[in-house]
Amino acid sequence: MTEAAAPGRPKQGRIPPGDRPPYPAGEGPASPWAWVPSLYFAQGIPYVVVMTLSVVLYKNLGISNTDIALYTSWLYLPWVLKPLWSPLAELFGTQRRWVTVLQFFIGAALAGVALTLPMERAFQLSLAVFWLMAFASASHDIAADGYYMLALPRHSQAAFVGVRSTFYRLANIGGQGGLVYLAGELTERSGSAAAAWTAVFWLLGALFVALAGWHAFVLPRPAADIRGPGRKAARGLAREFLAVFASFFRKPGIVVTLGFLLLYRFPEAQLLKLASPFLLDPADKGGLGLSTKAVGIAYGTVGLTALTLGGLAGGWVIARFGLKRALWPLVLAMHLPNLAFLALALAQPGSLWVVSGALAVEQFGYGLGFTAYLMYMILVAEGPHKTAHYALCTGFMALGMMIPGMWSGWLQDHIGYVPFFGWVLLATLPSFMMTALIRIPEGFGSKESA
Repeated sequence: MTEAAAPGRPKQGRIPPGDRPPYPAGEGPASPWAWVPSLYFAQGIPYVVVMTLSVVLYKNLGISNTDIALYTSWLYLPWVLKPLWSPLAELFGTQRRWVTVLQFFIGAALAGVALTLPMERAFQLSLAVFWLMAFASASHDIAADGYYMLALPRHSQAAFVGVRSTFYRLANIGGQGGLVYLAGELTERSGSAAAAWTAVFWLLGALFVALAGWHAFVLPRPAADIRGPGRKAARGLAREFLAVFASFFRKPGIVVTLGFLLLYRFPEAQLLKLASPFLLDPADKGGLGLSTKAVGIAYGTVGLTALTLGGLAGGWVIARFGLKRALWPLVLAMHLPNLAFLALALAQPGSLWVVSGALAVEQFGYGLGFTAYLMYMILVAEGPHKTAHYALCTGFMALGMMIPGMWSGWLQDHIGYVPFFGWVLLATLPSFMMTALIRIPEGFGSKESA
């Protein structure tokens, strides 16, 4: 988010503090174009692997929906707990060092998944590696975002916000679309889903190690990115963190706020875990019987592109009308398109075009509605501890996705897809109730108000 420019012009020879080059004299950095796109592409890949590719992988390996939803939902836990260990990145080492070391670790973890898939207990062993990857990915998010703020002056941070968001989205599309399509193609050629996914994860591991090597070479060394004080400062920092943590729970209306953060995505948390299994399951099990390649096209490419466009449109709507005026239209846009999954389950269309169109509508609405959620978190975080409080909001957001997702597979296995998607529609009621209870200042988020 950009900051308003201070009135007036600085005196000659004086540089505003936020615009000073953050590098020692004589150590000019590489162009941000050399590392910002690749850094945020690298941030997006492990998240989509852990949260999305793992679901498709396990479905291809014949794991039940109950086990897929339960165990992959637990993988949200590192993002739930991320705010609790985020100070460690400042206490020990530099942000640059954390970024490169964690990227090498994630590359090794991706290769580790490839090693486990041909083994007898592939599900349990690969899941253990995904756990390690999830913690490394959540930690990498902390380090990468912190490094971005240290390595660029404020005007460049604002200029590259769109770039980092675009490449993060491209990583999602490339992972959920391109890699799923590649796994489907290799499965058709080899006749073995395990062999296909093994090749995909070897490729991913090699790509990530190459990215880590590139960043070890090209990432600038900002003067502000200094080694932390280590264990000596840990006790004082712990007291300070507890004080900031406590101040979050003293905010006015915090009970309603937490209810909204946990329940706004209550239906979507259950739907997301079963979307890919529904598309892949055969018709006799109530699914659409799509190939893995077709899922990569319909859900991973068309759907994610619509999600991105919906997010852009939602941002424009809020900037134009403010969050208070736009809230209910965006909430309805998020939840009503869930009807698309119920319609698909009832109609069982055989056309990939029809399926892709329905998914595009649902994902576009999700993108619209999610912008309201993000803006509300920004509102909640307002105050002297904005960064820490926003991080706590994201932790509750992840918790709101983790818990409902855990039982969604069990529920679907017991009642079938049509009743399950009917339940998802009914599950929008808690979200509507919490939306009615929150309070938003007039004009918040609008361009005119800013």
